[in-house]
Amino acid sequence: MSGEEKSRISGDAPRQSNGPVLPTVNPSAEKTQQPGFSLHPTIYVIIWISCSSSVILFNKWLLDTLNFRYPVILTTYHLSFATLMTQLMARFTTLLDGRKSVKMTGRVYMRAVVPIGICFSLSLICGNLTYLYLSVAFIQMLKATTPVAVLMSSWILGVSKPNLRQFLNVSTIVVGVIIASIGEIHFVLIGVLYQIAGVVFEALRLTMVQRLLSSADYKMDPLVSVYYFAPICALMNGVVALIWEVPHCTMQDVYNVGFFTFFLNGMCAFMLNVSVVLLIGKTSAVVLTLCGVLKDILLVLASMAIWGTQVTGLQFFGYSIALGGMVYYKLGFEQLKGHIGEMNRQWADFGNRKPVLRKLTIIIASAFLIFTLFGGLAPTYAPEYDPRKLANEASNRFGMHAHKY
Repeated sequence: MSGEEKSRISGDAPRQSNGPVLPTVNPSAEKTQQPGFSLHPTIYVIIWISCSSSVILFNKWLLDTLNFRYPVILTTYHLSFATLMTQLMARFTTLLDGRKSVKMTGRVYMRAVVPIGICFSLSLICGNLTYLYLSVAFIQMLKATTPVAVLMSSWILGVSKPNLRQFLNVSTIVVGVIIASIGEIHFVLIGVLYQIAGVVFEALRLTMVQRLLSSADYKMDPLVSVYYFAPICALMNGVVALIWEVPHCTMQDVYNVGFFTFFLNGMCAFMLNVSVVLLIGKTSAVVLTLCGVLKDILLVLASMAIWGTQVTGLQFFGYSIALGGMVYYKLGFEQLKGHIGEMNRQWADFGNRKPVLRKLTIIIASAFLIFTLFGGLAPTYAPEYDPRKLANEASNRFGMHAHKY
């Protein structure tokens, strides 16, 4: 056989155009690989921070600024709104299909869901009562002790074994919060006690949820958990509200706020639960932890900007220690070291690509830090200083009438 015939037999000869051709790509695989609609993870982070911050600021505005002094009624409304929305979503959408995989029985509901719901209800009541006495900034500082309470409750309920290293880690958070409390100008003991009670009930709730979810039969996302917990919590809060606040609340108090405002408030509270599901599904628990720290800082700054809350330098120092201890406790040294290294690499790459923008970012951030720091320190160095009084004196000297605010 000649070399030319061998090459023809081995397949070098061209194929016939009318012959069968095998597909090079699996059509079904190509169909399944088509990208669906999805936003950048940063968008989900922004949505969650916006919803979480909006609920806290909105509640403070209703309870304090608008003088609707009925936090239990407000909490009952939130939970009733969440119950209605989850029931509608379960019937008309697929967002709550995860509940079908949860083996929920009447016995499990009474022995597990009801106790968790009671702790959830009490934590919400105490948390909203705190807004009547303390500033948003100080409340966020006290909330930094939540990991400490969760660790202690997990030891008491036998979910985890006591660990000296963990105890020393969370001790940093306690020290930071104590320093921040010493620096608080408007310290109201009853408000602090309410917040501590709220943290304790929240820690018990989280520990019981952890014990419940340790079985694969009861894995549920936050939205499904709202579906199960909201009704019992609404019932519990409703009973407390009927005894405690409803006899004193009038329709005039409701009209002063407005029905549309109440609707927006309930929608914000419910959207927070939806945003948590989106954030966890599109990012990770690490991102949620870091976003929580960022949200707390933004809330402190928002409290200073909206209500003129005075935050001293000692509070900044103590709160910084508490936040640092919280991040270290939740992430650990090795994971934290890896994230810091990754951020440094991305920052260096950003500087190489856009050096001018990087310098501008540093200048703006430094100026913002200086103004924030001096704004917080100013009341401690000049507590008698009143800018409106100074403006009135200047107006009188020049024969002008100052505006009354």
